[in-house]
Amino acid sequence: MKTYRNIFFDLDDTLWDFSRNSREVYEKLFHKYGYDRWFDSFDRYYTLYKEGNDMLWDKYGKGEIDKAELNRLRFAYPFRLSGQDDGGTAERFCAESLEMMKHQPHAVEGAKELLAYLKDKGYRLFIISNGFRELQSAKLHAAGLDGFFSKVILSEDIMIHKPDKAIFHFALSATQSMPAQSVMIGDNFDTDITGARNAGIDQIFFNRKSIEKPSFTPTYTVGRLTEIEAIL
Repeated sequence: MKTYRNIFFDLDDTLWDFSRNSREVYEKLFHKYGYDRWFDSFDRYYTLYKEGNDMLWDKYGKGEIDKAELNRLRFAYPFRLSGQDDGGTAERFCAESLEMMKHQPHAVEGAKELLAYLKDKGYRLFIISNGFRELQSAKLHAAGLDGFFSKVILSEDIMIHKPDKAIFHFALSATQSMPAQSVMIGDNFDTDITGARNAGIDQIFFNRKSIEKPSFTPTYTVGRLTEIEAIL
């Protein structure tokens, strides 16, 4: 088995449970802002939101829209798709949700145990994230995940987003890591795994969503974070 020294992680939905944390926040605000005036259930609203959110994050990652457009459009998307007027609430919903997100404590199952295991084994741990600068450190702290990482590399700081291989090359340089001694762990096949592969870095695909036929075979694939201990 190959020997690694440097472990690069994605953050959202790999370590910090974005899906669970964001759903909790949005459901609270759904009721606070009386969105049941426009949507027959939170599940209906969230399904529409997630459809737009996934599409717009993809555009953001490709540099087709900026951060302000991403936030403005994704919270308005459910209303636009259903032909509704948001009554001026979407912008306030966005601002309040981003503030609340900083305090959401849920880590992905097995994340803390895996990080403690890797730290104890002497690996150098880093994060490469497309997430927002004002949120990522707060999210790490809220979930008890801070303290494990030597460096957090954010796409917003260098204006390059995953899956562009340039952000992976930057991360290698910034951490003085050799590609042959490095591995990227992430849940998003397109941004994390494809990007790392294109940069010449091995990958561990955390297949949380049970994708059946990815476009290529990653170096490793796991369904649970605890399975990574058998690889590293």
